[in-house]
Amino acid sequence: MRKVFKRIGPAVAIVSVLSLGGCGSNSDGISTIQMGGAKQGNVLTLTGTVSVLAGQATQQGTTDGTGSVARFNAPSGITTDGVNLYVADTGNNTIRKVVITTGAVTTLAGTVGTGTAQTSGSTDGTGSAAKFNAPFAITTDGTNLYVADTNNNTIRKVVIATGAVTTLAGSAGITGSTDGIGSAGLFNSPSGITTDGTNLYVSDTGNRAIRKVVIATGAVTTLAGSAGTPGSTDGVGSSVLFGTVFGITTDGTNLFVADTDNSTIRKVVVATGAVTTLAGSAGQNGKTDGTGTTARFNSPVGITTDGTNLYIADSSNDSIRKVVIATGTVTTLVAGTSLSSTSPLSFPLGITTDGASLFVADTQNSTIDLLK
Repeated sequence: MRKVFKRIGPAVAIVSVLSLGGCGSNSDGISTIQMGGAKQGNVLTLTGTVSVLAGQATQQGTTDGTGSVARFNAPSGITTDGVNLYVADTGNNTIRKVVITTGAVTTLAGTVGTGTAQTSGSTDGTGSAAKFNAPFAITTDGTNLYVADTNNNTIRKVVIATGAVTTLAGSAGITGSTDGIGSAGLFNSPSGITTDGTNLYVSDTGNRAIRKVVIATGAVTTLAGSAGTPGSTDGVGSSVLFGTVFGITTDGTNLFVADTDNSTIRKVVVATGAVTTLAGSAGQNGKTDGTGTTARFNSPVGITTDGTNLYIADSSNDSIRKVVIATGTVTTLVAGTSLSSTSPLSFPLGITTDGASLFVADTQNSTIDLLK
């Protein structure tokens, strides 16, 4: 792996059907549906043009502002309701809001320390009274945000309208793989999260498993994977083995998972926990386009879908890849070696869509990028 991960947990790194959900449209008026922390239902037509929506490349900070005035610190997770982006600003331990039409950035929840000292914690509260500890992934149902608060081993809920933060599942500072309700359900460095509006699906990275959380109750169960056992085995439920799972998305019927250590994209049937490998070949890193096992990735992390295609933040390739769900055919939308000098991707981790464009948490650049 070309990029060097900073360890923040046992297996975690920072620089480290469509009938479900609410109908609506994105900021361009395109008819879409809220699903998987994105707007789905419109097949994206993209040219691969990248620009910076907010932040300034390699300039880390905590500043709220518009466009290049704003500053982030290793943003890793990103989601959208079609009007705004919501960012897990991992290095700042905060949740940020970005208005898509203007690039205006504000801080919705979390506390930032003075100077270089960052304030981490696990406090529930509203706005700056809340504390996170390296939040890595984020999703939304359009009303609330759900955050994989990685170093706290918890799943947090943020009310968008108020910034009120509560802990839905997990117990801060305690690692484990126990199924249970609320604080009795234990995680190990959860680093990916998505939702169908009723349930959350979590990439429980340190446990190498996919967990399900019922939003209404906080009940946690294990859908696929065997806690602590690495591998690349397809199968059903606990017979499945993952490498290190990070990004996860859903079309309401299936989950699609970036199996980062295996450099593969895996498919999980929600109803059964059946897992297959959609693209890539376990243990074979590269950047080859192709179909199924002939394609190559290099430590893919972020993943989103328009309902027809997947879009992958192929992190160590500094690239954005497209996967046709029906066939497993992989192509490259943005190659790390061919970007303009004004907006190069550098270790992108998070990705989402508003139904018209892609938005990327360009982690090592500490920017939020727009891909049309």
